[in-house]
Amino acid sequence: MPQINRRTLLIGSGGVATLIAAANGSGAVDEALRSGIARHKIPAVVGMVAGERKTLYEGAFGTRDSSGVPVRVDSIFAIASMTKAVTTVAALQLVEQGKLSLTEPVARHLPQLANLDVLDGFDQSGKPKLRPARIPVTLRHLLTHTSGFCYDTWDGDAFRYGSSNPANNGKPGPLMFEPGKRWQYGQGVDWAGRLVEAVSKLTLEEYFQQKICRPLGMEDTSFLVPASKFDRLVTRYHRDPAGGLQQDERKQPAPPAAFNGGGGLYSTAADYIRFMQMILNHGQGPGNARILQPKTIQSMMTNQIGPLTAGKMKSFAPTASLDVDIQPGHTEKWGLGFLINTTAYPGGRSAGSLAWAGLYNTYYWIDPKRRRCAVILMQYLPFVDKEAVALLNEFELAAYRSLPA
Repeated sequence: MPQINRRTLLIGSGGVATLIAAANGSGAVDEALRSGIARHKIPAVVGMVAGERKTLYEGAFGTRDSSGVPVRVDSIFAIASMTKAVTTVAALQLVEQGKLSLTEPVARHLPQLANLDVLDGFDQSGKPKLRPARIPVTLRHLLTHTSGFCYDTWDGDAFRYGSSNPANNGKPGPLMFEPGKRWQYGQGVDWAGRLVEAVSKLTLEEYFQQKICRPLGMEDTSFLVPASKFDRLVTRYHRDPAGGLQQDERKQPAPPAAFNGGGGLYSTAADYIRFMQMILNHGQGPGNARILQPKTIQSMMTNQIGPLTAGKMKSFAPTASLDVDIQPGHTEKWGLGFLINTTAYPGGRSAGSLAWAGLYNTYYWIDPKRRRCAVILMQYLPFVDKEAVALLNEFELAAYRSLPA
């Protein structure tokens, strides 16, 4: 039988991949995704699973947009906060070179982060009460979401403050708490990206391409989508008040005014798999490309927030995100760049696995114990929509049940 290149196979929502499934034993994963998008009414999905060196599964189902063009395994998605892990690697490269420290105040390189204020509640009239921060923000704070910089989508005080004080007179912050005192998802890695730019003297796009993407062969990962790749870009959707999904306008993304370390990358499943394989291989990329040292990778996999708990977020903007509880009933930690589950998922990833996600329902995990990683890409709001989470769970169960160890 002639060899089949799955990467070039186009699979629509009603497509059949029987021949390939029979060849590699991935039929159950195909079925989970194919039937899943029909059952959960999701426009498109691309899933991929890999070991340290090779791809174990790849599949694409659904359509790029309402035109009916099928998605492909090399379709391009906005991966939003999946950018954060890449920014974390960039910052840690500079730590390895002695150009940054995890423990020194970041104001040494970003003077605008000196003399920050902390929000200390609101008075009876609703006016915010600010006081000077006692603890300087460090790179460790930024990379672990313990800095006090919070997204107003998931922090009530930040939401209330931002509703009436959007400009803050041009000053960063205020912090929602003293650095190091709690975990709250926020703009810490956004600032870590600016720190990388300040120290490297490169834009984040230039740095990523030179130091991470090209060495790893991530040819489709960028803050920019050139016209030559626009046909591969998957269009976003959003859930309307009636519960249906409405397509956003399909147009060429404009170059951003600034490159944001907390979000903004476009990528493919295969590219992100290469990034995760580097983590599984202790910082080693293809062709002996050394991205990070093994001890740095180990620090990324190690709890960096002590007794604090990560991964629980109440939403104050339900059109953008529902409440987030990645593993209900269990405690999770945060390393450098990744959420760490302390309890195994029944039928799925091991305890100590690394994970995070992007706002448009893109998800990944890295399982160091079982030496595999996976990514599933959808493209709609709100984040952690119950249908997207259901498909993620079905994909994970099928991947562990059906694919070789």
